[in-house]
Amino acid sequence: MLFGCVSDSNETEPASQITLNFNHYWDEYGITNTDLNSLSFINEFGNLLSIERLRYLISGIVLTKEDGRIIEIQGYNLTDISNETSLTYIPEELVEHGYYSNISFIFGFTNQNNTDGSYIDLNSKSWNVPSMLGGGYHFMQMDGKFLNNENQEQGYNYHAIRAANSPDNTVSQDTFFKVDLGAFNATIDTEINISVNIAEWFKNPNTWDLNELNQMLMPNYEAQIMMYENGQDVFSLIIND
Repeated sequence: MLFGCVSDSNETEPASQITLNFNHYWDEYGITNTDLNSLSFINEFGNLLSIERLRYLISGIVLTKEDGRIIEIQGYNLTDISNETSLTYIPEELVEHGYYSNISFIFGFTNQNNTDGSYIDLNSKSWNVPSMLGGGYHFMQMDGKFLNNENQEQGYNYHAIRAANSPDNTVSQDTFFKVDLGAFNATIDTEINISVNIAEWFKNPNTWDLNELNQMLMPNYEAQIMMYENGQDVFSLIIND
């Protein structure tokens, strides 16, 4: 799953693997796979909704040393809330022990890495984006149901991809984004715990009404930009006391 590492770290220093743990929340409420398939969540607009599937891609981890040195881990992880194993990501590269002023990753793929058919494991998981929508891969798939204005259950598909104005794709906009988590100390058995607040996808800065935006969002250029904007506050570092 990893395509290499670029590092100028001193190989004589002690080094270990790091572990990234993805912890899911709806604001303050912790979510696991036992919370799926139930109308249990209320978004900022007031829609009552369920989450039946949530998968998203992170890639391009970058570690910044205190002296400004950069370590790039050019890998990716498809996180699936229903698959407990995928909630933990352990890059194969060893990381030099010491203080790091920042760790960051990319939500989705950069344009350089977002190329059709490049990843066999993602192809097998139906993660591809149709060529008529710009090709490449999904950044996220979130699906479920909500109670619509007629108080009836209706499906929604909140799928994030690179924004393109279909059908001609003459205008596009990057919708991957960098997540800066902040400082950490790398030692033996370093675990970096990441909070993923799913509620943020629906509220900031765009209050999301599922009655208006629920399906056919992949070809909706404006909706993809709104998702990009709302995603900026989804991920944060959990600070352990």
